[in-house]
Amino acid sequence: MTFDIDMIKKVYERYPERIAAARQAVGKPLTLSEKILYAHLWEGNATQAYERGNSYVDFAPDRVAMQDATAQMALLQFMQAGKTKVAVPSTAHADHLIQAKVGADKDLQEGINKNSEVFNFLSSVCDKYGIGFWKPGAGIIHQVVLENYAFPGGMMIGTDSHTVNAGGLGMVAIGVGGADAVDVMAGMAWELKMPKLIGVKLTGKMNGWTSAKDVILKVAGILTVKGGTGCIVEYFGEGAESLSATGKGTICNMGAEVGATTSTFGYDDSMRRYLAATGRQDVVDAADQIAEHLTGDAEVYANPEQYFDQLIEINLSELTPHLNGPFTPDLATPVSEFRAKAEANGWPIEVEWALIGSCTNSSYEDLSRAASIVEDAVAKGVKPKAILGINPGSEQVKYTAERDGFLDSFRKFENARIFTNACGPCIGQWDREGAEKGEKNSIIHSFNRNFAKRADGNPNTHAFVASPEMVAAVAISGRLDFNPITDTLTTESGEQVRLNEPNGSELPSRGFAVEDNGYQAPSEDGSQVVVNVSPTSDRLQLLEEFPAWDGKNIEGAKVLIKAFGKCTTDHISMAGPWLKYRGHLDNISNNMLIGAVNAYNMETNHVKNQLTGEYGEVPAVQRAYKAAHIPSIVVGDQNYGEGSSREHAAMEPRHLGVKAVLVKSFARIHETNLKKQGMLGLTFANEADYDKILEDDTVNFLDLDQFAPGKQLTLEFVHADGTKDTVIANHTYNDQQIEWFKAGSALNLIKRQEKQN
Repeated sequence: MTFDIDMIKKVYERYPERIAAARQAVGKPLTLSEKILYAHLWEGNATQAYERGNSYVDFAPDRVAMQDATAQMALLQFMQAGKTKVAVPSTAHADHLIQAKVGADKDLQEGINKNSEVFNFLSSVCDKYGIGFWKPGAGIIHQVVLENYAFPGGMMIGTDSHTVNAGGLGMVAIGVGGADAVDVMAGMAWELKMPKLIGVKLTGKMNGWTSAKDVILKVAGILTVKGGTGCIVEYFGEGAESLSATGKGTICNMGAEVGATTSTFGYDDSMRRYLAATGRQDVVDAADQIAEHLTGDAEVYANPEQYFDQLIEINLSELTPHLNGPFTPDLATPVSEFRAKAEANGWPIEVEWALIGSCTNSSYEDLSRAASIVEDAVAKGVKPKAILGINPGSEQVKYTAERDGFLDSFRKFENARIFTNACGPCIGQWDREGAEKGEKNSIIHSFNRNFAKRADGNPNTHAFVASPEMVAAVAISGRLDFNPITDTLTTESGEQVRLNEPNGSELPSRGFAVEDNGYQAPSEDGSQVVVNVSPTSDRLQLLEEFPAWDGKNIEGAKVLIKAFGKCTTDHISMAGPWLKYRGHLDNISNNMLIGAVNAYNMETNHVKNQLTGEYGEVPAVQRAYKAAHIPSIVVGDQNYGEGSSREHAAMEPRHLGVKAVLVKSFARIHETNLKKQGMLGLTFANEADYDKILEDDTVNFLDLDQFAPGKQLTLEFVHADGTKDTVIANHTYNDQQIEWFKAGSALNLIKRQEKQN
């Protein structure tokens, strides 16, 4: 079935007129990204050209998607907005709270037992406000969205950084914090700085062991984890058209790892095939009527250097398999060079676990190609050296893969584990035996992120990212430095054999099948639905308003922590066991910045309490400041807040009384989340000033009472010996965002405006 087909048709009906208006306003041929953006302006038809990387623009997204870990806080905020129903089609997906341990059936039931309070809350709040709910076991949000909701030329936002996966079907799909989702669900405009554009021209065609995953592993190595910040990455060329829709989704999905706003591909035959195979021929029929508007103009792709801010070219015929990592997804190494690099860096070569799945690589095609490697090894008498774990992307994919024998192929490895259709190890929901020992080891997976401690909680686990077929090959060999193109394996009889190249099916020849896809439709009228949140619950907590700014300069603030080096949202608000508190702001605030490295002692979760002179855990020290009514600030390094869209990383400091975050640079989503929650997100005008900030400093804002767009702020750092340093800080707040700050949060402003109406 097709969800929201009437909405999709309305979007397409306005496309020709809006593209014509955009073409006139811009005055030149348009990229696909520009077409989608200008077709979704809040104001309607474009009347001006917006400056990339500078203009703040109001958009009207077509839909919203939320996963269970972030949906809790998003929907707790929406409940405060005074609305009776969401203004655009919206869904919530229960995929983050199910831990991988034994196998699908037991793990799913255990997850339901442990999280029933949260799942019941999500079910009821979705039912009340007209939101579709995908129950536990239905699948991973981004795969479910690709199979059911994504459509070429659409715009959506989602409360997860990998919402960008839907670019595989030609969308502009963007990860946001929950407060942004509340804006759109409440029927308000959604604001975004007009992105710059990076063009990636793909030529040639993949062959052998190379897969779509290797495209983005290569791009990550080129752009680095922050090289795509503030940009949309648009893929085009004959090579792009040769990729499957799910392969395109993989590439777009991991675009979050280069900081890109989103990534996308033009509408083509692979999208037609996928839409038809997933029961959406009516979308194909509608899209075909405006197909010329669902890809970039021919002039753009013929002369891309004139239309993109940056251009990358990759020849797929020459691309080889990659392994990226450890500890960062942009450390790209061709498989042929891996052995020497591993030896030089002292990376553990032997692998105990190999994992296939996550929102990045859990499609039917992914499973079929990996299964072909397993079948080949079994046929040749080679036994696997590592445990192989599988997380199918959705119940539909799992059911179809089971029917077609792929899961039985994996089971031919005695120690294989088929986990629940959920995120599992990719987000730290993995009860890995022995991880608590903290031993140095390596794993390989087809996920998107490999930050320290992310998968199993062990800081010494070196995680490497590769394609599903490479993961399967490494699982068989038991060694990271195994190159299936050149290396052989030893059979049980002692014979040396080489694995065949992977082969698989883009789509199931007998079509997709499923008995129960796990979808719960909301009530037509939810006015009688009661959403209960127990005041004694340790999992859920109704929100209270953050206080408005008093209009005065912040004075006497303490430096809570100066974070050293990489400080992702995982460091600021860890996932894993902390996921259970995602709906309880006070409880989850006990993980605030516990993973950040304190620059003053190079330790984690060990900072100086300036009130006592003693050292303590970061949340405890901050709670002491809050109890004493003393403001504080957090200082950080480059690309602060990289990674997940989780707004808890902004809400926790806000809740505990942190007033400002001053860093060398921000990741896009985190900076927006800080603004939405009424925080000050500032950057050093001179990055060298980071070194001037000392552990015992007291901070005074000298001109916050003159806060205005484009006007720098002046901060005075008073050292323990009485000397002072003045630091100039930049910011990107516009008039509307300053109003959020003044009101105490964007939600406070929404509520005030709702009351006035």
